[in-house]
Amino acid sequence: MDTPLRYIAHFDLDAFFVSVELLKNPSLRGKPVIVGGDGQRGIVAACSYEARKFGIESAMPSLTAKRLCPQAIFLKGSYADYSKYSRAVTDIIAGAVPVYEKASVDEFYIDLTGMDKFFGVKQYTRKLREKIIHETGLPISYGLSANKLVSKMATNEAKPNGFLEIEHGKETEFLWPLRIGKIPGVGKQTQHHLQAIGIDTIEQLAKTSVAQLEHVFGKWGVRLWEKAHGISTSEVEGYSEQKSLSHENTFDADFADLGFLHKELVRLTEKAAHDLRGEERLTGCVTVKVRYPDFTTVSKQEVIAYTALDNVLLAKVKDLFAKLYKKGEKVRLLGVKFSHLVPMTLQMNLFDKEAEKLQLYKTVDGIKAQFGMDAVKKATGLTKPAAKKK
Repeated sequence: MDTPLRYIAHFDLDAFFVSVELLKNPSLRGKPVIVGGDGQRGIVAACSYEARKFGIESAMPSLTAKRLCPQAIFLKGSYADYSKYSRAVTDIIAGAVPVYEKASVDEFYIDLTGMDKFFGVKQYTRKLREKIIHETGLPISYGLSANKLVSKMATNEAKPNGFLEIEHGKETEFLWPLRIGKIPGVGKQTQHHLQAIGIDTIEQLAKTSVAQLEHVFGKWGVRLWEKAHGISTSEVEGYSEQKSLSHENTFDADFADLGFLHKELVRLTEKAAHDLRGEERLTGCVTVKVRYPDFTTVSKQEVIAYTALDNVLLAKVKDLFAKLYKKGEKVRLLGVKFSHLVPMTLQMNLFDKEAEKLQLYKTVDGIKAQFGMDAVKKATGLTKPAAKKK
């Protein structure tokens, strides 16, 4: 049996945060808009294409952006709104394709392999893009090729609000005229090293011997050579909202002490959030589970704006517990679960207060990694009973 040709599409919402803000306030269209704080320590989380013309880019200090474009309009942005629109696009894609990967809140890979037997893959992909634009009002670009690497690079070339389809066997024809900085994973430092040995385009990289690249860059040199030839075997990792991180505690004795139960919720939430950040992920859904002495088990979950912050997660955990718990009843088990997981991205980490908090929690995570999970704890979560832990 012949192996079917692979068809992988990469969809990326254009300037996602800004596009959502334009839906909320259409009068901002055509203007240099920046999402992010405009204070002394502010960072650009996202910017419109009009702002990019002034040299503004993500992760740039806001003071630099102001200097480059004094007329720029700064907006603080809203996690909740971005999460809502991300879910809307996810729902459309989930209902239209067999396998998709949610690479971030605004980026998706779709495996359309085999669908050419029933549909024209190109036509189907174009119609899916049109459906997303029609139903959400958001601009979105895509690339279509035989693998994730080439499709992502095609998307980047198709922006803004366009699409680019690379025929099988024509990967190098598309790639080689591009500069090396267009390759995903090639940062400024790698660019400088490549340029120092006379490599400025992907074609030059492709025609450099693997041995030379491996000598300079180690195993990364081999990967660079493969990327320059459009070689990628990375699979589309099927997304499931059921994938989760959780921790629960079965007590040796039953407890009705509300103060103690709150402390245990703090401990479980901290532990799950630590794991969440360790995997560089955000959660979009929180579940609390309670089991009573008669083994009756109840749970409650709520969708939230994507986050990895202890304070946000703990507030939701306590809120769910308050709605769920039968006051005065003894509890045998408590559990906390985070699901609807998506990879943590640069943009989602660049809001002023959230960025500082996330860095604080990551610093604490580092201390725990070095000295143990008990090295740093919230004061409200210090006491815990002897228990069976999972």
